Amino acid sequence: MFSRILIANRGEIALRIIRACHEMGVEAVAVYSEADKDSPYLQLADEAICIGPPSPAESYLNIPRIISAAEIADVEAIHPGYGFLAENINFARICRECGIGFIGPPVEAMELLGDKVQARKLARKAKVRVVPGSEGVVEDESQALKLAAKFGYPVIIKAAAGGGGRGMRVVHNDITLRSAFDTARAEAEAAFGDRNVYLEKFIAEPRHVEVQVLADRTGNAVHFYERDCTIQRRHQKMIEESPCPVLDEREREEIAEAAVRIIKEAKYVNAATVEFLLDRDKKFYFIEVNTRIQVEHPVTEMVTSHDLIKWQLKVASGQKIRISQRNIKHAGVAIECRINAEDPRNNFAPCPGTITRYIPPGGPGVRVDTHVHQGWTVATNYDSMISKLIVHQKTRAEAITTMKRALREFVIEPIKTTIPACLDILSHNLFVKSQIDTGFVERHF
Repeated sequence: MFSRILIANRGEIALRIIRACHEMGVEAVAVYSEADKDSPYLQLADEAICIGPPSPAESYLNIPRIISAAEIADVEAIHPGYGFLAENINFARICRECGIGFIGPPVEAMELLGDKVQARKLARKAKVRVVPGSEGVVEDESQALKLAAKFGYPVIIKAAAGGGGRGMRVVHNDITLRSAFDTARAEAEAAFGDRNVYLEKFIAEPRHVEVQVLADRTGNAVHFYERDCTIQRRHQKMIEESPCPVLDEREREEIAEAAVRIIKEAKYVNAATVEFLLDRDKKFYFIEVNTRIQVEHPVTEMVTSHDLIKWQLKVASGQKIRISQRNIKHAGVAIECRINAEDPRNNFAPCPGTITRYIPPGGPGVRVDTHVHQGWTVATNYDSMISKLIVHQKTRAEAITTMKRALREFVIEPIKTTIPACLDILSHNLFVKSQIDTGFVERHF
């Protein structure tokens, strides 16, 4: 096991990793920008190093500064968390060249799975169904039009690199495809430095289901079951739950085993999330692999009683996964709500400012992952998520009731948050019946 690591991230996930490290007897070094210099969680770290001004480009995305901090702090490895440099292939490569461990997958697996076109080919090789689409990158508008005619509208244009809904356009006819094709390529180049796009048949009213997988250096891989991330707004997840309420046991095993096959085919190591779309007939289609720990990992931790951050550290240090699949059990239902500093009644506009009143919820089955507190100032430099509220109960009905109670207890003032939006969604009869798809939020709210 490592004795000392650096956390190349901030906020809630940095605190989460610090806690896991200390429970394992590992020293944790935190980095911070000038905007985060007064963060209380920095006091919990064994060492804290300032890496620059508030701008992410000059701090949390600045690879030379982070590598310098790692060398100064004399760490064995770097945990990237999620976001920022977590899926940056160049960063992982530089870590390796500098002799610093990267708590994540090998560079080769990141390169393979980071390109969605190559990832689709790998899924086919692993005998996993993919959404009908182009065999590779779509080079020009005329090729896109021919493919759309072949698959039938609607189709979706996707960036070959990256994610988060950027470089993505759904089109319903030739006219909109012509304009959307160049727009998607320009957006992909601006966001990821890669203008390549590919085209898929658009699956109408799908659910978004993902499987948590872990693999070690010996080729062994296990899954920790699935999460349903269907409740989204503009391709950004809002509410996640486990298990997926519409899958039976056989279907759950099928999708989980498919995810493991993909990870093994990629010769992957460490934690990964394999994402699928589920159509109305519950047929699942592979879409991509997230080569990092996910924001919603606590949902899986609650229903399996496994600490995924600790597993990341163990596997990255060279330890084998010494647990068989049959011994990974799934119990109860967990739901997570992302609490963002946004005003849902003003088109989810960002709502920065100082929190003058902060009262988190509690009680049986309630978990709050956050770094904020009374007096904390939500800045404009970073992502608007300020807290994750997770509940765990025996049944889905009980989990919904507990989550609604916890949301009503949660006080964050005077800034606006997405708490009211989460309450509205949880109270909707179609959510309660689990008759939802990825367009549910836009359609009903």
